[in-house]
Amino acid sequence: MSNIAGKAYAMNVITPVPPALTWLQWLIFMVSRALPSKLQGLLGLSLIHFARWVIIRRDQWPDLGQGKQALRYDYMLFCSNFNGTWDQYIDAFSDGIPAGLDLYWYASAKYPHSIPITPFKTYIVYNQIDTDYYYNATPGAAQRDIKSALKVLIEIRDLADLHARGDAHTFAVAYRKSLLKVQACLGSHGVAPTASLDTENAERIRYGMGRVTDPSQESGRP
Repeated sequence: MSNIAGKAYAMNVITPVPPALTWLQWLIFMVSRALPSKLQGLLGLSLIHFARWVIIRRDQWPDLGQGKQALRYDYMLFCSNFNGTWDQYIDAFSDGIPAGLDLYWYASAKYPHSIPITPFKTYIVYNQIDTDYYYNATPGAAQRDIKSALKVLIEIRDLADLHARGDAHTFAVAYRKSLLKVQACLGSHGVAPTASLDTENAERIRYGMGRVTDPSQESGRP
């Protein structure tokens, strides 16, 4: 699946915005910069690498050989990278910043609000598009893995400096203290599962295969 690179998942969602409301969505974005509390719930969500919302006007779409297009709507592009499953990400977003999501998708056509979660997930499924090319420099490490590794690196460098100028007893004491300090940062890297029922539904809908309603119908299951 092109959206996945190791532990990370790249999400792209494009939603239509009536041109008469585009100015209002721009205003919401500007006001939200001055009211960061609306996104406060994101700070504790280490699974999210970043999230960005961009307004694309009807006359701003690039011409890649398809010719000038007559579009009825402006569009909002939402881009995000995260680690974990599709379901975990949507659930975390909906639980963490429901008011923020409702503001950021306020002008999007037929937006159902982030709560209850089921209509919101359906909306994302039907408006999500694939990532054609997704590069990940550390596919076996999530954001928290990299932060943990940096903490271990700091301790190793401190110990190396102490070893070069101290005695064996002092080094042994410092080593045990450092090991206790970083013991929660010594997990192994590896690829985490990113498949889910909603991920499968998104794939099947894009290729005209219909929705999966029974979990036993998911690919890879008996």
